[in-house]
Amino acid sequence: MARLVLFGPGFTGIRVATALQREGWHVDAINRTTSAETVRATLAHATHIVSTVPPGEEGDPVLAAYGDAIGTISWIGYLSSTGVYGDTQGAWVDESASLTGRRDGRIAADLAWQALGARVFRLPGIYGPGRAMFERLRAGKAHRIDLPGQVFCRIHVDDIVAGVRAAMRQGPPGAYNLSDDLPAPQNDVVEFGCRLLNLPAPPLRALEDLDLSPAARAFYRENRRVANGKAKRLLGWRPLYPTYREGLAAVLASI
Repeated sequence: MARLVLFGPGFTGIRVATALQREGWHVDAINRTTSAETVRATLAHATHIVSTVPPGEEGDPVLAAYGDAIGTISWIGYLSSTGVYGDTQGAWVDESASLTGRRDGRIAADLAWQALGARVFRLPGIYGPGRAMFERLRAGKAHRIDLPGQVFCRIHVDDIVAGVRAAMRQGPPGAYNLSDDLPAPQNDVVEFGCRLLNLPAPPLRALEDLDLSPAARAFYRENRRVANGKAKRLLGWRPLYPTYREGLAAVLASI
C-alpha cells in the first residue's frame, strides 16, 4: 500500500490527503503535537512525503528535525511559493529565473528541499471552498486598490491537488510552478466576484489608506506573471480552473 506522510494538514494538505485516501492510500498526518518518536516511526514506513509547512525564523522546521529520514524516501513533495521570484515588474517568470524574492526563508527552504530530490511546487495565492472573497464581499470588507498595471496569479486548491498527483505519476524532481493561465489585477477578480453576487464594486482606494499588515503591503508591491508551462509539459498537468472566473464560479456553486 502507498503510504503518505503529510506534514502540515492545513487547507491544502487536507485536500491532498482526502484525494489520496479516496484512491486507497494510507495517509499519516503530522502536526505540531505529534511526538518526534511517532514521526520517525511513521517515516520508516512512508513511500511518499508531502510538506506544506512554511519555514520559520530558524529555517525549515521539518527538514531541521527529520531531514535525514526524509532524504531516504523515494518521492518527496514540498509546497513552496512564487514569492521566491520577487517583483518582476509584471514580466513573465518561469522556474529558470533567479530567486530574488524578499522571502529569504522561503528561498532557502525551496532550495534545501530540491537538494533532497523533492518536487517543489511554487504556488501563488491559493483560493477554494472556504477560502475565497465572497464572505469579505458580503461583509463589505473587500477592497479595490489603485495600483495601475499590477497583476499576479492565483491557483484553485483542487488544481494544486491535481498537480501533486500528476507529479506522483510522472516527471523528474525539481521546481514546478502551479499557477492559473490568466495573471490578472486583483481589482478584476474583486469586480467579477461582485458580479457573481450581484453586489456593487467597492470603491477604489490608495494602498496607503488601507489598514494592511506589513506582509500584505509587501505582497501588493510585487507584480509578476507566473508561467506554468513546465508543469504542463513534464507532468501532463492542466488546471481544472484555468482562470479565476471558472474557479470563483465553482466555489460559489459549492457553497
